[in-house]
Amino acid sequence: MSIEQVRKYLSRWNREKDIIEMGISTATVELAAAALGVIPARIAKSISLRNGANSGANGAMMVVTAGDNRLDNKKFRTHFGFKPKMLSPNEALEYTGHAIGGVCPFALPEGVDVYLDNSMKRFETIFPACGSGNSAIELTMAELEEYSQCKGWVDVCVDQNPG
Repeated sequence: MSIEQVRKYLSRWNREKDIIEMGISTATVELAAAALGVIPARIAKSISLRNGANSGANGAMMVVTAGDNRLDNKKFRTHFGFKPKMLSPNEALEYTGHAIGGVCPFALPEGVDVYLDNSMKRFETIFPACGSGNSAIELTMAELEEYSQCKGWVDVCVDQNPG
C-alpha cells in the first residue's frame, strides 16, 4: 500500500507519526481543504507529468504547486523545453507508485524528478498527500524541499496576481 511506503520513507525524518489519516476522502484539493479546515491554496497539489527531457528511467516527473494554481503551458515549456503532458491515472500509478488522489512527492521510484512551484512560498506550511486518498501531512517549505528531494523551485504556474 502506497501510504505504508510513504510512512516508511518519512520515518527517516521521524515524521511518519505526523501523517494525518482521515475517515473521509481527501482525493481532490477541495475535499482535502474541507477535511483539514484550510483554504484550498494550502493543499500541495502534486501533478504527475511525462518527462519529455528524460529518455531514461521511467520518463515521469512531478511539479508540486499550491492547490489554487494550475500549470501555465508557456512558462512550463520555456523552463523545461517541452510541452507538459499529464500522466493518465494508470501511468501515474505505474510511474510514481501512487494512485490519483494520493499522488505525493515522497517515496517515488528512482528517476522521478520533483520540482516545487513558487506559488507555495506564500505560506508558512502546506499540506501534501501521503500516498492515499485520505491522508496528508503539514510541512514547512524547507521540510517539503528536503523530504521531496526536489531538483529545485520553479515558476511554471499561472500568475494568480498579475499586475
